[in-house]
Amino acid sequence: MTDVDPVSPAPGDTDPVARMLDVLDLSSTAARTTEDIFIGSSHAMPLGRVFGGQVLAQSIVAAERTIPDDRAVHSMHGYFLRPGDADKGITFAVDRIHDGRSFSTRRTQAFQEGVPIFSMIASFQDEDPGMEHHAPMPEGLPAPDALPDIEAHLSGMNPMSKSLFVDRPIDLRHIPGPIYLSVDGEHSPSQAVWLRVRRPIGDTPVIHRAVLAYMSDLTIQEPILRAHGIPWAKPGLKVASLDHAMWWHRSARVDEWLLYVQESPSARGGRGLGTGRIYTQDGILVASIAQEVMVRVPTP
Repeated sequence: MTDVDPVSPAPGDTDPVARMLDVLDLSSTAARTTEDIFIGSSHAMPLGRVFGGQVLAQSIVAAERTIPDDRAVHSMHGYFLRPGDADKGITFAVDRIHDGRSFSTRRTQAFQEGVPIFSMIASFQDEDPGMEHHAPMPEGLPAPDALPDIEAHLSGMNPMSKSLFVDRPIDLRHIPGPIYLSVDGEHSPSQAVWLRVRRPIGDTPVIHRAVLAYMSDLTIQEPILRAHGIPWAKPGLKVASLDHAMWWHRSARVDEWLLYVQESPSARGGRGLGTGRIYTQDGILVASIAQEVMVRVPTP
């Protein structure tokens, strides 16, 4: 399992976007072995545990390194097995399970000190024509520029804690509002979040697909907490990702505003399910996501 925490930059790093891109730029051991093995580092984290979206995105990058350029990831299913240590390197081993006429399948295992922390199977496809439709984007939601940025919601927080939210690569605008300090309004198992990388990151499609996976893990847990009026700041709250599934439907730029529509259909037994759909600002469905998390709330 990988604890869910806000992503913060490495000490002394003044550009969290550059740090994120650096973390996704895996090094290869191809010069020393014939196996598909890659090495990555981690963001510095407040609790010292690897951010789940980071290792997920890195696993996709590792698998993409073994795929022909004309094929792109369209689905992944992964399990968070153990907490990762953000102070240690991560080894990614890719198994080339299948290469067909249209599809390729890869398994990526992420290890620290020889122990697996994350396991993923992903499928890749070349561009094929076919039927097309998608669920429409919800109507009537405020545009991102009409919403306050995250700093407006953190007044009164001490500067050290505040920096964990504002000094990160992704800009977030919650609808109806974030649940960092309190849950205001209706305790509903649904929300929407506008999100984008804070500055342009170039045109490489592989990076945009990987960063979309990174972003997909940032807030998918929150409808579960919102439904019960539980903010992230609740003392003793423990939330950890158990598994994650994602389907890429269409290409999109992650450095332009995207709308992440989320809901939680169920929670019981210390687990909650979050689902989501990501749209471009003009209403095109980009991706669908599902994640189950462990939620432990301290009893009075």
